[in-house]
Amino acid sequence: MVKTGKYAKDKNFGVRHVQCILCFFCLTLAYAWRVNLTIALVAMTDKPNTTDIGNNSFSDDFNNSLSDNSSEQLETLGLSTGIDYYSFTEQQRSYMLSSFFWGYIVTQVPGGYIAQRYGAKMLLLVGLASCAILTMLTPLSLRYGGWQTLCVVRILEGLTQGAVHPATHSLLSKWAPANERGMLGTICYSGAQFGTILMMATSGFLADSSIGWPAIFYIGGLCGFIWVAVWWFYSSSAPEDHRFITREELKFIEESRSDGKMQDSHKLAPTPWTAIFTSMPFLSLLVVHCTHMWGFWTLLTQIPSYMKNIYDMDINSSALNSSLPYAVMMLLSFFFVWLSKVLQRQKSLSLSFNRKLFNTIGHWIPMCSLIALGYVPKENSTLAVVLLTLTVGISAATYLGFQVNHIDLSPNYAGTLMGLTNAAANVMSALAPLAVGWMVHDQKNIEEWRVVFFVAAGFYFFGNLLFVIFGRTETQWWDSPVVDADSIEAGMPLAGNRQGSAAKETA
Repeated sequence: MVKTGKYAKDKNFGVRHVQCILCFFCLTLAYAWRVNLTIALVAMTDKPNTTDIGNNSFSDDFNNSLSDNSSEQLETLGLSTGIDYYSFTEQQRSYMLSSFFWGYIVTQVPGGYIAQRYGAKMLLLVGLASCAILTMLTPLSLRYGGWQTLCVVRILEGLTQGAVHPATHSLLSKWAPANERGMLGTICYSGAQFGTILMMATSGFLADSSIGWPAIFYIGGLCGFIWVAVWWFYSSSAPEDHRFITREELKFIEESRSDGKMQDSHKLAPTPWTAIFTSMPFLSLLVVHCTHMWGFWTLLTQIPSYMKNIYDMDINSSALNSSLPYAVMMLLSFFFVWLSKVLQRQKSLSLSFNRKLFNTIGHWIPMCSLIALGYVPKENSTLAVVLLTLTVGISAATYLGFQVNHIDLSPNYAGTLMGLTNAAANVMSALAPLAVGWMVHDQKNIEEWRVVFFVAAGFYFFGNLLFVIFGRTETQWWDSPVVDADSIEAGMPLAGNRQGSAAKETA
């Protein structure tokens, strides 16, 4: 049995929770910077003019007060203040939206290796600081270099963010006690939804400001520098290195974070590549991660365009309605944590059952609602919003499914496993907006959008089916090296044998 002691019973909040809250805001910034271009593209292409001002202005207040030929009005709209507006083809838009992932996939595996070998703290700090700078340079890159230079900047942003998920997984494997893994992982990764909500809900208003749409990038970059300062002061890669952790909390984490042997990062055994790539549990995890990301990023990058072209929602309405599904997803993620705890009290239900149950909820329910979304008539926009909210929100269940399964399979190499699956999955993320550009030639044609939704639904079905059949939750044999004198010296025993691992993990 995993030892918990008096500390675990009496203290409900510690340094480990602060680390996860900081990771929450790290993911908030990372995802806000990813999706900011999705909204900004709408704002920077909706150029106000003197002949059709009512159709293109950002605020209804302007519509009621502007006339055709007032220089004061034009200055208010930004036409005389240096705010640039552009016209892009659908193919150019697709390249700009997907270019982030071209860089993002490159640093996934190296990021996971660096995080597990040298620690996640500096990796995340350098990555987020660099991305903050690039975010603030985005408007200038578009002004002086055109859409091609913007693609280069987005590729560089992807490179700086590639290590975020692998480093977070590596940090969780060291900080999270086994019985808190699902909860702490949900705290970290729900930041992705919060960042999406924040950007979609505020970007329209930022675009209305005197700075115009560039404010979306300037404000976002500034927030990044604030996070970097706090992260530098209060984070560490492992609890053993943290300056403020109590002796009791450190002991609790060391005794309960994993079964078997947690290797010292500086003496980590070579990565067992052959064993990893011949492991069916890992391969099924790889596939389900890929299929999930296709569906998720199809929605994420296309929601504003779909809502605008099919339901005639302007930028402010589209931004607010588009953020609703992710708000629901964030709330449901914590509901599913509670539900998982309730189910786990039933001793007859294994960890494997829990993982597969929540993964099925998070894939097959969205599969059905996504197909239904394609048949909602234009006049019934309320039903479309409900189905969209259901499709995205229910996918929060995957936080308790495949998304923490890397740590189940291998606490020592969780960062590398996340790097591998996330790299492959984000190839799908890069292809998704490009595929939409190929499938949708007329954005007001609902028939073409239905093809997009059916393809995404098919991916959801196939990926989860493989995970249900081949997925496992037991720590794999290749996680720890053969026990000899050197490995005993390198390892940090955390708990007893491996036999009861499934019983002790509580998601």
